[in-house]
Amino acid sequence: MTFQNEARAAFRRGDLAGVLRLATTEAERARTCDDVAGEVEALYTMARAALQAGDLHRAEEMARSALEVALLAGDRRREERPRHVLAAVARRAGDHFEARKRHLASIDLYEALRLPAMVLAEQHKLALAELRLGNRDRARVLLAHVRDQVFREGHRSMLPHLGLGACALASADGDHRQAAWMLGFTSRAYDAVGLVPDADDARDLAAIRDRAVAALGEAGLAAHCAIGASWTAVDAFGLTWES
Repeated sequence: MTFQNEARAAFRRGDLAGVLRLATTEAERARTCDDVAGEVEALYTMARAALQAGDLHRAEEMARSALEVALLAGDRRREERPRHVLAAVARRAGDHFEARKRHLASIDLYEALRLPAMVLAEQHKLALAELRLGNRDRARVLLAHVRDQVFREGHRSMLPHLGLGACALASADGDHRQAAWMLGFTSRAYDAVGLVPDADDARDLAAIRDRAVAALGEAGLAAHCAIGASWTAVDAFGLTWES
């Protein structure tokens, strides 16, 4: 079994100590063999384990180490995962200015690597950072751009993210009925692609739900969510797939 597969299995078991043992061994092997990709992956894995354990300082340290190795090697492809963790650390710490800066750096990277789907994913995260900073107009423009591109290019796996963005924007606008409809749609969209929200997105959805309950009551929220859960993507966004 490869290091990545072993680490993935340990993560699934919740064995973070096992993940760290595997990653430490892999980092030592990679340095001995001058294997840049292996070293970056090992350091990234340590950062991810620290993030999962809630140790933001350690996660930042390991992700920066992984990024430095990638930068020194001049391999831009290896920057992707360390930058992902660095942005997550900033979000968890509540430093949304720094999160915005890090998402912008990731967008630049994905544009350089010509990975348009990943550019859209980062633009979605950037929009949420703008919302957290109170920049609703910027967020609205970004979310509309991402939504239009997703439908134009056929990125159906991004529907849960579109739903989350729509929930967050409606809630920020004080439109709790729309937020509740989109909560129902988003929950079903996650189920349809076999995913669950990551920790940050789950917190956002919980906060949106709490605000909707305060405005609509539990029964009102449930009724609106049921309506949203019955919607197709076309119903939810008023757009048709172009590919």
